[in-house]
Amino acid sequence: TLLDGLQDSLQRAKAIKFRTPYQTNPCTREALNNGEFAFVDLHLSQLAQEIRYGFYGKINVAIVEACDVTEDGEIVPTTGVGITPTICRLADIVIVELNKKAPPKLRGIHDIYELQDPPRRREIPIYEIQNRVGLQYVKVDPNKIRVVETERDGEGSGFAPVDELTARIGENVANFFVGEINAKRIPHHFLPIQSGVGNIANAVLSAMGDHPDIPRFEVYTEVIQDAVIDMMQKGNISFASGCSLTVSNEVLQKFYDDLDFFKKKLVLRPSEISNNPGLVRRLGIISLNTAIEVDLFGSVNSTHVNGTKMMNGVGGSGDFTRNAYLSVFLTPSTAKNGAISCIVPKVTHEDHTEHSVKIVVTEYGVADLRGEDPRSRAA
Repeated sequence: TLLDGLQDSLQRAKAIKFRTPYQTNPCTREALNNGEFAFVDLHLSQLAQEIRYGFYGKINVAIVEACDVTEDGEIVPTTGVGITPTICRLADIVIVELNKKAPPKLRGIHDIYELQDPPRRREIPIYEIQNRVGLQYVKVDPNKIRVVETERDGEGSGFAPVDELTARIGENVANFFVGEINAKRIPHHFLPIQSGVGNIANAVLSAMGDHPDIPRFEVYTEVIQDAVIDMMQKGNISFASGCSLTVSNEVLQKFYDDLDFFKKKLVLRPSEISNNPGLVRRLGIISLNTAIEVDLFGSVNSTHVNGTKMMNGVGGSGDFTRNAYLSVFLTPSTAKNGAISCIVPKVTHEDHTEHSVKIVVTEYGVADLRGEDPRSRAA
């Protein structure tokens, strides 16, 4: 039906044979856990280059959403970039969904840059997150383009309001960062923040913005959520770089209504740039991601409930965690109203090893694992 999202429609039609690298849709989640299609959980920074390398076969058709497309093949994406440049270049046919609800004025907010393949790859010349190194559009052979016009709102759902638990986690994170600034382990002007998907990460960003001792900071992340847009308008965040906006429809409209402001303070890039491990290390990113469970070694499961049921996927958390200046994982201490502990002897599925995880935060406090041996990590 027209009320269905694309994923729901495809799933009900049993039209999905293979999917990668991530998903957040309940209908899709149920189907993949029932084995109805193959799902490969992949670090987001790797997908575009693995397609270029030929690991996934030929790309026949690319379907992309745009706010503008020109006769000479300039496609201006809407609020998500992802792997668009790569699949548009490699596909035989590019179907452009020209969405009239997305203003053509979005042109200028994107920085479209595609990596060269080895051995000719050069460094990415981004040294500050405001730097732009690519085009404002995706350039495609116009003979490949087929345009379908639509006029549809976004499918963004709102975030749960900050409750006592998420507020305490946010407060613990903010206080920890203030302590790190005072100890001179984080520069007084702060470092760029990466924030994962979900209510907890959204609440933590809000708590950081409300803390009087945390200065204005920059965001270099994959997914830009509601809190980032709100904090930019309030002046808590000075600049944001991401791959896509994952915001509620209300916040998306606020973004469209104030595009002149946001085009000066926000840039959207392909996922292999927004999540590039080299840039994460170069820029000194502080990563904030959510865990399903954490064990006494400090290893993290961020994808599988009870080790067997896929939730969403690893997404970009690995791209950032392994390479961050400081990697932080957030989790409530328990799940299912206290019936299940999120702190366990050994994780049931390991996405991030003890070698990559530095800080774990629950509503009860902060476990700083830096420089600790296994016994002291457990304590």
